[in-house]
Amino acid sequence: MIELEGVPELIDPVMVAAFEGWNDAGDAASTAVAHLEREWKGEVFAALDAEDYYDFQVNRPTVFMEGGVRKITWPTTRLSVVRVGGDKPRDLVLVRGIEPSMRWRSFCNELLGFAHELGVELVVILGALLGDTPHTRPVPVSGVTSDAELARRMDLEETKYEGPTGIVGVLQEACTHAGVPAVSLWAAVPHYVSQPPNPKATLALLNRLEDLLDLRIPQGELPEDARAWQVGVDQLAAEDSEVSEYVQTLEEARDTAELPEASGEAIAREFERYLRRRDVGPGAGHATADGESGPFRRDTPSGRTRPPKPPKPGPPGAPGASEGEDTDGSED
Repeated sequence: MIELEGVPELIDPVMVAAFEGWNDAGDAASTAVAHLEREWKGEVFAALDAEDYYDFQVNRPTVFMEGGVRKITWPTTRLSVVRVGGDKPRDLVLVRGIEPSMRWRSFCNELLGFAHELGVELVVILGALLGDTPHTRPVPVSGVTSDAELARRMDLEETKYEGPTGIVGVLQEACTHAGVPAVSLWAAVPHYVSQPPNPKATLALLNRLEDLLDLRIPQGELPEDARAWQVGVDQLAAEDSEVSEYVQTLEEARDTAELPEASGEAIAREFERYLRRRDVGPGAGHATADGESGPFRRDTPSGRTRPPKPPKPGPPGAPGASEGEDTDGSED
């Protein structure tokens, strides 16, 4: 039974979830939710029982010292809540964890139980996949849903994917069958430089989430980190003529494929985002549910190397997905 005695009544709550593992290329999605927790001082109010969903030989617990006492942190999935301030305040229920090793249907049902008890109106699941995209161009982010009506209303793609799936796809379908509107946002990470972190992809996911929910997300140091990441990859790619030529090929393909109207839409979205940031007063969007620390247990969130030779394109399904990376990728 789910008991949420310490959680205040929420305003227009939206659940935003991300899971480390197969659906999290470059750790872009899980880092995005961690960023929201950090910037908005999220307070953890619930954690799923790790014993029910994780193989500890795959996701091992960690030992640490606290006040001279040895303690263990178990891999799990935690839920926190934040209130986004402004003219129209609303609450976000943040879900961050690791893709479960087993009992996926029970895992999704438990998360849906929390969503029901909290009155969640929309579930947004963040993911990142490996794709044939150059690091020098804007990160492609696609928004997909299984709900045809929701796709029309929110200008999203209706997913037609068939093939292997991860917890993101399973949770989205569970939401659909439960009658909970659900959307997945996918960032494409260059497969030739897939090592985490990838702040550029994280920033792209957060910008797309801003547009989807019509709110302002504080970016912190992410823009600077994204620029530094791109400069670093530029330098590494320049050291290898084969990689450099491959990046140029991807750039030409990307520039040829992009239609003028698509570029115009991107400019319009960026201008709307600029206006939204300009109109929001200082300090908005940084308070917790009560404007200060609530009765929750605080959750503390957890080098690039030379890019490998470009791998061959992977299996069909996820646009641009590459094989040989069984820890990163996606399906939608």
